[in-house]
Amino acid sequence: MANKIFVYIDHFGGQVLPASWEAVGVARSLADQLSSGVTAVVLGHEVEGIANQSIEYGADQVLLGDDPELKDYRPELFAGTLSHLAAEAQVLILPTTSRTRELAGMVAVDLETGMAPDVISFEIDGDAVLATRPIYAGKLLTKVVCREKRPQIITLQTRAFPKPEPESDRSGEVVRVEVVIGEIVTEVTGYKPSEAGVSLADAAIIVSGGRGVSNNPKLTPPNEITDEKEQEIWRSQQGFALVRDLAETLGAAMGASRAAVDAGYIPYAHQVGQTGKVVSPDLYVACGISGAIQHLAGMRTSKMIVAINRDSEAPIFKLARFGVAGDLFDIVPALTQALKERLGK
Repeated sequence: MANKIFVYIDHFGGQVLPASWEAVGVARSLADQLSSGVTAVVLGHEVEGIANQSIEYGADQVLLGDDPELKDYRPELFAGTLSHLAAEAQVLILPTTSRTRELAGMVAVDLETGMAPDVISFEIDGDAVLATRPIYAGKLLTKVVCREKRPQIITLQTRAFPKPEPESDRSGEVVRVEVVIGEIVTEVTGYKPSEAGVSLADAAIIVSGGRGVSNNPKLTPPNEITDEKEQEIWRSQQGFALVRDLAETLGAAMGASRAAVDAGYIPYAHQVGQTGKVVSPDLYVACGISGAIQHLAGMRTSKMIVAINRDSEAPIFKLARFGVAGDLFDIVPALTQALKERLGK
């Protein structure tokens, strides 16, 4: 029986992104329903260990492209190889990461097929997969299918599906494949580490701050800071210190709204929203975030949302399970202290 369900394993620095194992779990479920098998595709250099892990998580076969040319991710090289390997697949599933958003689109162009991004659920319709994904900033859900073209390319919304447990006694086949070397126009000159902390994409808990973190009237900037913009930035730093303390107490990742990022309060790496990270944590705490559509699109699938905002009419309260209408500069420190006492920190 030929395996018709393919799944791409995304990794960096020898570490597999947890979303890849979520994708393997989805592939396993679809393959079982379609009486097929799961083929994982692992591309990189010195990544045979990842191939073996893929079998433990549910793959029946692994196509391993292990080559020094694949040490660094370069889109044209990875897309060319993946397109060649997945050409005969019925479905190609990828986790959603900064790399796979690009990679999935390039493979779809190479194979002249369609792509369904940010999928949150599936159902089988004959021999096709009907995928559900959010549209209109998450306000509606739509079902999409690609009946005529193959493979159906699907990227999964991170944390929308459970991560399977590895089984060390599973057996499978690892097949080494040749890398498709074409014209390479991308050059990797080095890497710059991002700010340390819990990854937004993988976080079970996220505490985010918005533009409201700079609006503490009780704070007076030092006398040497006379510029209004610099005074605003100083206030925002004090406000985000409260957000960071709450996040660290909960073992959470720290997020931010686009307004806070655009104002220069915090780096873009923390931005949650349609033009930032799309997240689905178990708990999302929004501090001083009004709830612009762009931001809601990035976090509305959170399992529980808690909003803290002095404006009781803020749009965020319509989405929140729990809302506190009050001053975050009073509420957040009190909440952090209560949690520290409860958690023994």
